[in-house]
Amino acid sequence: MTTTTPDIRETASAKGRRSGRRGGVIGNTGLYIATGIAAFLFLVPFYILVRNALSTDSKITGEHWEFFPTNIQWGNISELFDDPSVDFARSLWNSLVVAVSMTVGILLVCSLAGYALARIPYRHANKIFYMVLGTLMVPSSVTFVPSFVLVSSLGWVDTYRGLIIPGLFSGFTCFLFRQYFLGFPKELEEAARVDGLGYWGAYWRVVVPNSLNFFAAMATITFINGWNAFLWPLVIGQDPSSWTVQVALSSYMTNQTVVFHTIFMATAVSILPLVFVFLFLQRWLVQGIAQTGIKG
Repeated sequence: MTTTTPDIRETASAKGRRSGRRGGVIGNTGLYIATGIAAFLFLVPFYILVRNALSTDSKITGEHWEFFPTNIQWGNISELFDDPSVDFARSLWNSLVVAVSMTVGILLVCSLAGYALARIPYRHANKIFYMVLGTLMVPSSVTFVPSFVLVSSLGWVDTYRGLIIPGLFSGFTCFLFRQYFLGFPKELEEAARVDGLGYWGAYWRVVVPNSLNFFAAMATITFINGWNAFLWPLVIGQDPSSWTVQVALSSYMTNQTVVFHTIFMATAVSILPLVFVFLFLQRWLVQGIAQTGIKG
């Protein structure tokens, strides 16, 4: 009979540890390479955007590609804001007002609706929740014309009310809030009720202060959607003074002329607010999505 000595077992164990370390190093190296490739692919469009925004049309459409313009055209910025045909500064302000107003309104309305569906005992709560989910299955094209007719009859064309109020409810955001509140600790709310608070008091004084991460995540997503909205502002904002930034961008590309450096500069300026919002709130964005209760 052959027996394994302790030295042989220790040698085998050491080899296993070394093999595991090598596998971990190889795995980490592969992860770093994949991450680097993904980051490169993500940053290439931004590089092209900035490069073309600071170039002339001849450099943009020329046969020979130049990594970065030797003569940076800083005048493209002043040309963008001095263009008499499009008040780009006004369109930026309109987009800011619309995006911020929609963010505040949707957070308030959808968080209250989600909290009510998750916490207030009502025998028809599930039916109402299923009706809210049913709105997600209705294409926006089906409700677009009736919504426009309603807004037009109210005289809200070319107004902030017409741009903002029809979008103050989101079935998907309501669903996310309900999922989050279902996982919120009930003990905190029960302690609030012991102190004499009702549903509104518990929501405002206990739930909201302890859910700022999730609210920040929803605010980021809602702000980006409001800023990037195009079709509805295009139809409602018929006067140039009511154009949002996305509508203003489309005006630089017509059947007659395409001013490339202006389009790229306007695009670069228009995404700056989104970049700042994402950079400052990305941590809360990831944490908030992780807290929605949606797995996999």
